[in-house]
Amino acid sequence: MTERLRRLLVLTEGSLNIYDAKMAVAVIRYHPEEVAAVLDSTKAGGPLEAIIGIGRGIPIVATVAEGLAYKPTGLLIGIAPAGGALPDSWRAVIREALQAGLDVISGLHVFLGEDPEFASLAKERGVTIWDVRRVPADIPVAALRAAAVSSLRVLTVGSDCCSGKMVTAIELTKGARRRGWDAEFVATGQIGIVVSGAGLVIDRVIADFCAGAVEQLVLERRKRQVLFIEGQGSLIHPSYSGVTLSLLHGSAPQALILCHEPGRKVVQEHTVPIPPLSRLIELHERVAEPVYASRVVGLSLMCVGLSEAVAGEGLAQARAETGLPATDPVRFGVGPLLDQLEEML
Repeated sequence: MTERLRRLLVLTEGSLNIYDAKMAVAVIRYHPEEVAAVLDSTKAGGPLEAIIGIGRGIPIVATVAEGLAYKPTGLLIGIAPAGGALPDSWRAVIREALQAGLDVISGLHVFLGEDPEFASLAKERGVTIWDVRRVPADIPVAALRAAAVSSLRVLTVGSDCCSGKMVTAIELTKGARRRGWDAEFVATGQIGIVVSGAGLVIDRVIADFCAGAVEQLVLERRKRQVLFIEGQGSLIHPSYSGVTLSLLHGSAPQALILCHEPGRKVVQEHTVPIPPLSRLIELHERVAEPVYASRVVGLSLMCVGLSEAVAGEGLAQARAETGLPATDPVRFGVGPLLDQLEEML
């Protein structure tokens, strides 16, 4: 990206919700001052906060032309379709944004900077295309080097995709810093990188080097007191378990935070049932143990759409079932999880 102040027009066309527009929601939650407007013709003129629960005062516009009135400096692609491909209908929007002199930030698997038309427009207008998923070529194979790092390494793991792993890691980092800990959030996905400004997209790395990639992230931050490592996928997800296992072995965490959405019965995109929390805890600890023994020390429950009373009941049930502290990090804070981790420092 260029050095000018980042002010974003966030594209969510037809997918403005907390699940499909994860990139948009994260940036709106953690950097609302950088969001000029949301671009979604299906929700234009509506109240953003009523749709996703945050973003009061941020306008929703129908076209790039309307968005330019709010003086954006960049277009952020705020959703990620299955497979990370570029829908044909988005080309016109990206073309118009580049022609208007906007940088483009993309977390797609397809690299927009390698598209001849987009690359030519960007060069002509003097703007930048940031393909967040691009990774370096010199990633080593893992060698359990993270285990020798003195930092307390905390990895978020999940019962499924979209279960709050990134948000939990970010909220833990913020809470730890408020307590005076020397803590850092380690981004392993495109959304976390856009929010934090650093990291590496693990799911873009060749399989043999995935564990090495996260190991390298840990080694680069070895002087920190605590590292909160963003988890990806789920051990029980048929499509995305590989990256989860790589993170677990590559980061050699001492502590795991298990993330879950109460009421979710099967994993996304499949009919695989989600086991009880107690079984999930046992699964993660048994899988980790042969390489580097880790234990689940707390639960993060994403109580989206639940009343405070119902959410409280769900947390109480989780505590009773597992004997571990449980919280919704956004609604109730991360204090119980940090109290548990403080004993490990």
